[in-house]
Amino acid sequence: MPFVTSHMSISLDGFVAGPDQSEDNPLGIDGITLHHWHLNDPKHQVDEAFTHRLLGTRGAYIMGRNMFGPVRGEWGDSDWHGWWGSEPPYHAPVFVLTHYPHDPIEMEGGTIFRFVDSFDTALAEATREAGDRPIDVAGGASAVRQALQAGCLDELVLDIVPVVLGSGERIFDDLLEVTAEPVETATSPLATHIVYRIT
Repeated sequence: MPFVTSHMSISLDGFVAGPDQSEDNPLGIDGITLHHWHLNDPKHQVDEAFTHRLLGTRGAYIMGRNMFGPVRGEWGDSDWHGWWGSEPPYHAPVFVLTHYPHDPIEMEGGTIFRFVDSFDTALAEATREAGDRPIDVAGGASAVRQALQAGCLDELVLDIVPVVLGSGERIFDDLLEVTAEPVETATSPLATHIVYRIT
């Protein structure tokens, strides 16, 4: 089984996206504030190192449909191809969790979005594709929560940002138990980065 990791920015009150996500506001109200640590230039050297870690090479990705795009229910005649333009940053197969069938979408740079009906299916197919490279559960909150519930996550990197969102999407809702050991920490003015080993 490949190493399975996830890297998420999170508010002080536990949200990884703000409320009212939409095509015009994909991270929800004020959700963009969770990502200033890696979007700003120039970056603090600590944030630069964790940005490099966030964008590291992976063998495959798993993401929720909500992270892929704003379309809900049946796909209909939607030609949505993701938020990332013609060349998404993944450069590997991305397995999108959805209850609605969709043909694969091939993008520039080696990213292929494939649509699957369960987390177990996504994990099995990602494992086949990844070889000896890690699998990343890219988000959103529900996909990471499913990875924790499945007991397959080896590592969770949280970038804790000193903002309070008040509502939105949380990772840890409805989880009965998570055992995590902090194995690395680093702090910048914009975020505290903690690497947890999930045991």
